[in-house]
Amino acid sequence: MARLVSEKADVIPVLAEVFREHGYEGTSLSLISQATGLGKGSLYHFFPGGKDEMMTSVLAAIDHWFETEIFQPLLTSTQPAASLEAMFEAVLAYFASGQRVCLVGLLGLSNSRDRFADAIRTYFIRWVQALTTALRGRHATEQAAREHAEQIVAGIQGAIVLARALDAPDVFARIVGEMKRRL
Repeated sequence: MARLVSEKADVIPVLAEVFREHGYEGTSLSLISQATGLGKGSLYHFFPGGKDEMMTSVLAAIDHWFETEIFQPLLTSTQPAASLEAMFEAVLAYFASGQRVCLVGLLGLSNSRDRFADAIRTYFIRWVQALTTALRGRHATEQAAREHAEQIVAGIQGAIVLARALDAPDVFARIVGEMKRRL
């Protein structure tokens, strides 16, 4: 069902869901128009650069959410254990307990990867760096903390893929819960 939108900020969450459902290559302006309730003229008014600009705006919104809800709390908390627990809870909520695909991960696996390579790479680098900072006190070396951070991010991403492939969102929640308990 189309959602009424009146400004660019209203369009971005709708675009994100269309891109999640159909991928970048599978998303047409017709699908976007149907989902947003906007004609092509209005879409180009908001996004003169077309579909590339739409995806870039969606990636910027994702980046902003992760910066605010995940990265900064991990980097600045004086209580790393609490920030790690909060990260797992935020991830469960953001990915709707495994019912919502990671759009950045989806792009990273698709033919569109090169088009958005910098945004994809930066997202994962920043997540690993923020986690490394939060995990540093639990490990003897920076390298050990980094490797653990990589395992956590890979585990979250893998759990999303597995839950979606099995159509079993509880798998995501269980795996993320187990990673949280192991910390």
